[in-house]
Amino acid sequence: MTWEVVIGIEVHVQLRTARKLFCGDSVVFGDPPNTHVCPVCLGLPGALPTLNPEAVALALRTALALDCTVHETSVWARKNYFYPDLPKGYQITQFEQPLATHGRVVFDGRARGSEVRIRRIHMEEDAGKSIHDRFHALTAVDLNRAGTPLVEIVTDPDLRDASDARAFLTALKHTLEYADVSDCNMEEGSLRADANVSIRRLGDEALGTKTEIKNVNSFSGIEKAITLEVERQLELAESGGQVVAQTLLWDDHNERLRAMRSKEESHDYRYFPDPDLPPLIVRSADVETARAAVPELPRARATRFGEQYGLSAYDAGVLTQSRDGADYFEDVARATGEAKQAANWVMGPVQALMNQRGETTSTFPVVAESLAELIRMVDDGSISDTVGKRVLETMATDGRSAPEVVATEGLEQVRDDDALAAWIDEVVEDFPEEISRCRSGETRLVGFLVGQVMRRSGGAADPRRVNELLRERLHP
Repeated sequence: MTWEVVIGIEVHVQLRTARKLFCGDSVVFGDPPNTHVCPVCLGLPGALPTLNPEAVALALRTALALDCTVHETSVWARKNYFYPDLPKGYQITQFEQPLATHGRVVFDGRARGSEVRIRRIHMEEDAGKSIHDRFHALTAVDLNRAGTPLVEIVTDPDLRDASDARAFLTALKHTLEYADVSDCNMEEGSLRADANVSIRRLGDEALGTKTEIKNVNSFSGIEKAITLEVERQLELAESGGQVVAQTLLWDDHNERLRAMRSKEESHDYRYFPDPDLPPLIVRSADVETARAAVPELPRARATRFGEQYGLSAYDAGVLTQSRDGADYFEDVARATGEAKQAANWVMGPVQALMNQRGETTSTFPVVAESLAELIRMVDDGSISDTVGKRVLETMATDGRSAPEVVATEGLEQVRDDDALAAWIDEVVEDFPEEISRCRSGETRLVGFLVGQVMRRSGGAADPRRVNELLRERLHP
């Protein structure tokens, strides 16, 4: 290959605050249009902004979670442009002096331990929303989002592949969720990512002409859009054409890109310091408070799970996908004293049941201690593994404990040899050919025969004792 792909990402993250960035209006998704507005976010003459300290605290936590340097002084600026959903005619943001710079995100893409540098993190307010499908041939404007607090996270152009861009964004999202700064719900617009894409000849230092991809609402969409844009630029370059700087919109339904406008430069926005807002001064005490609020982050937690609990890298990665899920596993592991069993249950039956019920560990009705009690009953032989899964479903449905379900439904494991022998007799009679083959040396059929006994017992038979008795019957 004679060309190198260069990708940078800009991510807008809605901070998890109750109020907007510069006024007291509520931040609520899905409410009727234009019900959370006031003179400040409507841009009425004489209305002055007042900074929300909760948003600053979350922005600081974001910067520290991404290993950034927080600056003592940052400056609010006006970004001037005209659009129907921007009632003031400008957006309050930060430009020349942002809140934080020089961070990093480590992720596992094509290579483990890849790194993307974070160039800057700055705070800004969101615009409103233009709605094009509410009224025929008309555009409606909803200003409920106007003034919502955001942080914009800007990377250096360190990515070289569309799949790595997706892996980076996944790692970033997990970090932000762990830090509890945003719900990162892309469908509701809480996390929006734009990609800057260019190509250059291998060995060149200068960057090529870049295009910006917008309007992507999923990480898979980002990967597809970048892949298509790289193919387009390569075809242009190989045919002697010229890449033009422009903004492209992703059409998710048709999986194609279309040109929106020529790409703006910073001078097009005529940035200047906002005269209504003093510089943001961050005290060292504010930084330390934010640092104390940053939890153990997913990559570090996965490493600890491997070291502390002896889990494989894969298992540790799965269990740390969400902070709630990792907390749940650790609570179960502590209660049982058996980390591997806890991991198997949480990743297996519990996850399958949550998927079936459309739940997460934060809403799953079987708490960690109750699951641990069930696991202990399986481990000590009170019930079989198969019955344990049935008991888990019942616990999730009606809230009863494992001992209550087992006692009231008569599910305790049967170990009585006479009862087990009766079921074995039925299987020996019903499967004479398999019994004969097993006696002739096809020992793999023992598992099949044990399974038939378990089916007849409704899962109540002790499978280890069944195996012993069956082998005695096969080879007296």
